[in-house]
Amino acid sequence: MAVEFLGFLPILLAVALAVVQLGIAAYTVQQANTAARAAARTATVDDPKSSPESAGQAAISSWLADGTRITVTGGDEAHATATIEIPSVIPGVDFGDARRSATMRRPATDDD
Repeated sequence: MAVEFLGFLPILLAVALAVVQLGIAAYTVQQANTAARAAARTATVDDPKSSPESAGQAAISSWLADGTRITVTGGDEAHATATIEIPSVIPGVDFGDARRSATMRRPATDDD
């Protein structure tokens, strides 16, 4: 019985790592969406207290902040794109980046 368990143990570990990696990837995509929305929202404010990029960085978990890039373009609409490197629990394997975008319209002013 113990020998059968030892033979099955690597399969159990591989499945557990795959489930954990899937959860981390899904969380990273959600955080990229949050960062893009926060950056776009901040870019639509007339006098923001911080830059849109730093607002996007502040909106995500600190352990993901190192692999994060946020770009913001303006005009009548603020468009922000957040790209976060997906952390890997499997050494030597790269799972790529999670990229999400958000666009928000600037509020109408009395001059419009």
